[in-house]
This record gives sequence, C-alpha cells and structure tokens, in this order.
Amino acid sequence: MFPPFETELALHYGRVLAKKIDSGEYRLIPKTKPSMERLNQGVMLGVLVCTCENGKRVILAAPSGIHWELEENCCNQNNSQSVKPNPFIFVPPVVSPEKINEALSKNDKEIHELTKEIEDLKAGGFDKQVSELKEKRTKLTTESLSLVHCLYKFHDIKGNVFTLNEIIKEKGVLPPTGIGDCCEIKLLDYAFTKGWKAESLAQVFYEKGKMPSFVEPCDSRCSWLLPRMLGLYVLYQDKHICVINKPSGLLSVPGRTEENKDSAETRLSILYPGVITQSAVHRLDMETSGILVLAKTEEAHRNLRLQFENQTIEKKYTALLSGILEKSTGDASPKHGEKSGETTLPFRLDPENRPHQIYDEIEGKPGTTQWRNLGVETYVKPDGSKQKCTRMEYIPKTGRTHQLRLLSASIHGFNLPIIGDSLYGTCLPGEKLQLKAFYIKFIHPVSGIEMEFSLNF
Repeated sequence: MFPPFETELALHYGRVLAKKIDSGEYRLIPKTKPSMERLNQGVMLGVLVCTCENGKRVILAAPSGIHWELEENCCNQNNSQSVKPNPFIFVPPVVSPEKINEALSKNDKEIHELTKEIEDLKAGGFDKQVSELKEKRTKLTTESLSLVHCLYKFHDIKGNVFTLNEIIKEKGVLPPTGIGDCCEIKLLDYAFTKGWKAESLAQVFYEKGKMPSFVEPCDSRCSWLLPRMLGLYVLYQDKHICVINKPSGLLSVPGRTEENKDSAETRLSILYPGVITQSAVHRLDMETSGILVLAKTEEAHRNLRLQFENQTIEKKYTALLSGILEKSTGDASPKHGEKSGETTLPFRLDPENRPHQIYDEIEGKPGTTQWRNLGVETYVKPDGSKQKCTRMEYIPKTGRTHQLRLLSASIHGFNLPIIGDSLYGTCLPGEKLQLKAFYIKFIHPVSGIEMEFSLNF
C-alpha cells in the first residue's frame, strides 16, 4: 500500500526513537514467550504525528505485533536530572496479549494433544486416522482464531467503531494472522479514539546500532483495515493529488440530499483537511469501482481537467458481461468472431426515468468505446451458483453517462448487461456491479511526470 499520509516528519521521529532505544533511554519489553530473540531479528516501529483539537502536536509510537511494548527506562529517569521529557506517547496493542492468550487457551491443550497424536500416527503409517485428526484440529484452530477475531474493534477517522468480524464478513475469507497488530493500525486507532488529526505516519525497521529503514504499509494486513479506518483506499497521494480505489456503492461527488452527502470528495476533505471542496477531476458511477483521481489544489484540478477535456488521459475498464459475447444477439455484437473493435452508440437521458439513459438516434449524443474480448470466465453468484460470463476490456473515447453499461446492455450494443447492473440488468442481493476502472495514465499536474496506476481484476 502507498503511505496514506506524509512520511518525512514521522520518519524523522522514528529515527529519534531508534536512537533513544540504542542509548537505553527507552526499552523494548518482551510481552510474550519468544523474548529477546526477536530484538536480534529486528523490530518494526511506527510513529504517527498528530494534531489535537487545541492545535497541540502529539507524537505516538508503537512496535508492530504484540510481542514488544515500548517503555521509558526507569533507571535513566532516576539517575539523571538532565533527561528531557519523553516526547512520545507509547501506544499499547489494540488487544492485549493476555486477552489473546485467554481466547486461545480454550482449545490450546486439545490442539497440542492432537498434534502429538498425529505425529505418532504418521510415524506408524496410519494415514487415514491422520487425515481425520487433522480435520478435527483444523476445526479447533479455526474456532480459536474466531474467538481472537471477536476481540478486535477499531475506530475510523470519524470516531465510529467497527469490528474485524464485519470486515471478514464483507471479504468472505479469513484474514492473515496478526491482523490488527500492525503499528499503523494501532497508532491510527489510538488517535481516532481521541479525535486527533493525523499529519505524518511512517514505520521503520529497527535493528540495534543501525540506521532505521523506511517500510511502506503492508498489503497483506494493512489493506484489510486502513481503507475502512481512513474512509478511502489510497493508491497514491502527495501535496497536489490523491488517487484512490473507489469502492462500489460510494458516490464520486456528494448528492443534493443529506443522505447522499457521503462521497469520495467528502471523505477526502476529512482525511486531508484543507483540500479544495470540489476535488474530483472525473467521476465514476456510484456502482462502479476502481481508480478515481482527486485534486487537492485548484492548480492541480485545472491542469487535470484540461487533460481530460483534451482526451490525453488513458483510462481502461474491465467488465463481466452476463453471457457469452460470441453467442449474443446485440446489433454491435461481433458477427465474425472479432476479438476487438470500436462501437459508437447515441444515448440521452430519459427524463421520466432518471438516471436511466436511452438509445436515441436523433437526440442522443454519441458515445464511443474501444473494446476487447478477454475470454469466457465462470462467475460465482452470491448464492453460490455459477454462470458463464465474458471478461471485457473497455477504453472509453468519450465520457457519456453510463456509456459502458449501455454498450453492454442495449440491444443496439451487445445485449449482455454487466453482471450486477441494477439499472440495465439484474442485481442479486449482495451482488455488486462487475465494472471496474482498473487502469489510468496521466501527467502529474505539477511535476510533469507520467503517472500510471493499475488494479488487479
């Protein structure tokens, strides 16, 4: 993951922290069994610089994981009057090692007994019994992990509480071990409980006597929680722009009514106070997910808007069509096995059925799309059933409302609605529109450097 905040200031304090540990002013105290060996392997340290409501700056620090905690060396405090006040607030784990051990202890004895029994049976060649015991052990291990997951609760940037189990339910898979124990997660959770604003965040890899090296947030764990905590999944950010992975269901810009105020723009203004109000330089439909570029300054916004107007920005989308394109009956469907092409269709707003668009050869505005058939896939529906679908790549050459959805669904297009399209197709309970803006390329509005971002399908 890309660091969601400026890193330079926090990195400076991370190096200060490391020096104080080297000098003995601060100590890393082991809180679990694998004691001092972990220090020899290095420790990940995180620092978060925040601003309180009264404008005062506070500096939070924490090691990653639950094995170590930071504390001041009492001997130094007692023996030296010249020691300066501790500038850091040492943040504890979200869940203490004691509570985790208590949750694990329920099945711990039985799991260890099963492990010993499995090893004895394997030595004797009793493979069938081994398989049965392994299955039993897996169930117990999964139950123990579930008990641990139930302990984790976090605060988002607005101070709202959410649980790890909510995230697990959304993703539909179990998280990696150690979820919730990364130093960035600890620090932000602590700051958000206080209502403090994050300014700078960095983690460093600490080894005794060495210069700490900067480490970016990890994709495996931080990507599970940071987007929910921050309100946005930040792919890149600097003083001028922010590139996010917008989830399906979030508006690009706020609507007129109070219930539609939540949007990528409003969340950006909460995450980075002081950015311009109208920050989106282009839009994605609420149901469409993927890459969205936002400007933090008026200068950046003008420059990027001009790039969009001049059509120098390259965008690509991927979609899953609800059927096999080669067998479709749409007017624009390939008739001779073509795997790519370009289609232009005229559409306009249906004023009696907003926000639907309708085909209109007279009053409609042309929407042109380059397309490429990437092949047939199997789609698993929310109820577990499966269907054959076609993976498409779309490159819009114009920016008409619902252009890609209409090309897919209209009888004048491919006559195959995008899976999960609530306007032009069918959306099952728990289903999301299978349309994603997965690629973009543009010129940075200030540096002039070519920027390129892509997402996995």
